[in-house]
Amino acid sequence: MAILIALAYASRIADGKPDPQVLYEWSTFVGELIQDGILLVLVLLIAGFDRRLLALNWPQGVGRAIGLAALALVTAFVFEGIYGAIAHPGNEQGLTPSHWEPHHAAAYIANGLVICTFVPFVEELTWRGLGFSLLERFGRWPAIVIVGLVFGLAHGLAISLPILVVFGCALAWVRSKTRSVFPGMLAHGTFNLIALVAAVTVVHS
Repeated sequence: MAILIALAYASRIADGKPDPQVLYEWSTFVGELIQDGILLVLVLLIAGFDRRLLALNWPQGVGRAIGLAALALVTAFVFEGIYGAIAHPGNEQGLTPSHWEPHHAAAYIANGLVICTFVPFVEELTWRGLGFSLLERFGRWPAIVIVGLVFGLAHGLAISLPILVVFGCALAWVRSKTRSVFPGMLAHGTFNLIALVAAVTVVHS
């Protein structure tokens, strides 16, 4: 995780924000699959493919789990709205396009599918799965806070860091309540989906 954080911030300092049209490129699709694929293999190897460490358990009380995931999602968006009005982070991550380009719709949809399915799957296994399991011995709330902080830092952002940390903590809290990464995957994927749809509809309409 320390290496991922260092690389994220080093890349941001060296290259600045990525091209806002990056989601219209097929190279982004391939790059995400390779990058997160490598991370997934490393996490699985470290966990020894132990489903317990990865929290790959179906949550008891599916309705309750979905409700907790929805609560985490609402919390993240409410905090983002309040914090955004104060700090004005804008498009710091640089992944939302400036306008809709129908001719590149296929690449955008493909990138969207990866960002809303594979990326949440890998990231939840990494932080709320293995990460939370390894840190839980130090206490539930320390694990929630540390997982949220590391999750935020791994994105290499500065102004938007509090938003990511709060979202990461909310997902870790859901994981601690349900003993499963699946509700977090649902909330994470939905969060990304709303952001991607808003980027080419609400924001730039």
